[in-house]
Amino acid sequence: MRCGRELSRVPEEGHLFAVDWRKRVTAGLGSCYPGPKIGTWGTRGMRVGNAPETGGDSERSATIIGNMRFDIVTIFPGFFEGVFAHGIVSRALKNGLVTVEAHDLREHAHDRHRTVDDRPFGGGEGMVLKPEPLAEALEALGVRAKAEREDRERGSEGAREQESEGAREQESTRVILLSAQGRLFTQQVARELAGLERVVLICGRYEGVDERVNELYCDMELSIGDYVLSGGELAAAVVVDATMRLIPGVLGNEASGEFESFGAADAEIDIDVLGVPRSQHGAGGLLDYPQYTRPAEFGGVRAPEVLMNGDHAEIRRWRRGQQLKKTLKNRPELLERAALSGEDLRMIEEMRGGEMRGGQKRS
Repeated sequence: MRCGRELSRVPEEGHLFAVDWRKRVTAGLGSCYPGPKIGTWGTRGMRVGNAPETGGDSERSATIIGNMRFDIVTIFPGFFEGVFAHGIVSRALKNGLVTVEAHDLREHAHDRHRTVDDRPFGGGEGMVLKPEPLAEALEALGVRAKAEREDRERGSEGAREQESEGAREQESTRVILLSAQGRLFTQQVARELAGLERVVLICGRYEGVDERVNELYCDMELSIGDYVLSGGELAAAVVVDATMRLIPGVLGNEASGEFESFGAADAEIDIDVLGVPRSQHGAGGLLDYPQYTRPAEFGGVRAPEVLMNGDHAEIRRWRRGQQLKKTLKNRPELLERAALSGEDLRMIEEMRGGEMRGGQKRS
């Protein structure tokens, strides 16, 4: 079954997804919806971003380019269909702030079985993703080898002015291999990525990726935690989500990206309104404070009175204490590299002293 529009390429192969300008969604095997497409899906690859309408006025027919682009190289492009169809990520895509495209690695395998993996040299369990399909996929995306990109960045200003826009874009592109062997992905790394124009994510599978792809093309390896996943697709979704929400305009309230776990230091935040002191406190790399909402009492537990007394300065002091308490309990290693004031250190010592006294009583 075909609907005769751009959306329906090979409906028999997998689910297709579309969102029209009125934010209605259709999903299903071979389904289509008239109007401008914001996302198209299928086993050959997935694209999320505004696509031109066939017919209609010129304003709607124009392709809208997002402020930031993510390209994901994977053997399972359909994995991302549901991941990016909801919430803040979906709104950012619809509004053209971000473009995300998943590319099927098997499109760059040319044997009968579209083979993208092989046994590891030296023996061992599992399979390794081959270098040729990955290199071809990256080159099809216009990604140059790392050495070539680095050479260009060391070039003269005069030479840069003569280069094409696509070549200049390489400066603001990072190619990332998602791997359990990588650097830990943190909020700070997300901030670094949010300042780029383009991020290319390579999803590892099986026993990993041929290391020569990492050496020749990748700017960094990233891991989302000290555990092993069956593939890099979940990690790619995490990186896209965490980075995307830091792009200006994505969050409904820009302050939401400041006042949260691992957020900016309090001294770096200046959003007081008309001289009214704010009740929030920047985390400065620590965990956030606990939140409460109505009803004031639930399950026999009442929300802290300090949060309901209207004293912003007192609320702010309480919240800082709770940030320190949460971090000391759940992630004490974060305190070692945090910028702590004298008051912070005093509260931490009191908390530690209270823990020791509590332990002595229990013993």
